[in-house]
Amino acid sequence: MGIRRAELARPVIYHFSLHTAGIIVGAFLILIGLLGLIRPELASVMQRFPRSKIAGIGLLSICLIWTVWLLATIQMGEFSAFRRPLLIALPIGYLLVLRFVDEFLAVRALGILCLLAAEPLLDAAFLRYESSRLLITVFAYLLIVAGLFWVSIPYVLRDQINWTARSVFRWRCLNAVAFIYGGVILAFAFTQY
Repeated sequence: MGIRRAELARPVIYHFSLHTAGIIVGAFLILIGLLGLIRPELASVMQRFPRSKIAGIGLLSICLIWTVWLLATIQMGEFSAFRRPLLIALPIGYLLVLRFVDEFLAVRALGILCLLAAEPLLDAAFLRYESSRLLITVFAYLLIVAGLFWVSIPYVLRDQINWTARSVFRWRCLNAVAFIYGGVILAFAFTQY
């Protein structure tokens, strides 16, 4: 009963259950892994991703919309006075980034998206006692670490993609790991969460 009361008292931004988070993460990893296994020629497409202006604008726009929604809806407590100035500054910052930070924009935007996506996953696993919740938690922390590196040192993703795409074996191994990890998460989502 104490846990239920703590869950109700804690402000929740996202309303994902661990089951829903497991399905989303599992399906995403299975889809990415399956595409990479079936179509190894996608490695050459991925090598063009870090410098793609269109991908950068699209991903950064998604990040802007997500961040504006978060800022407009979260409880900010004593920082509520900063809500309006931040809501004004975000679109201005977005335009300035598009204008002046075009180098590896797609990688930086993907890093921001990874950081934003990690929070709902951690929130879904919060106060859950199944050991299998750690599959979601580990994935969320991998997103955080990758996001921090990709935002601050964007050429790292370019190097990671180039290393992975250097041989079909490496490409398929990485995608097989993603496929298996997604399958395990999906199985636990339907059986334990």
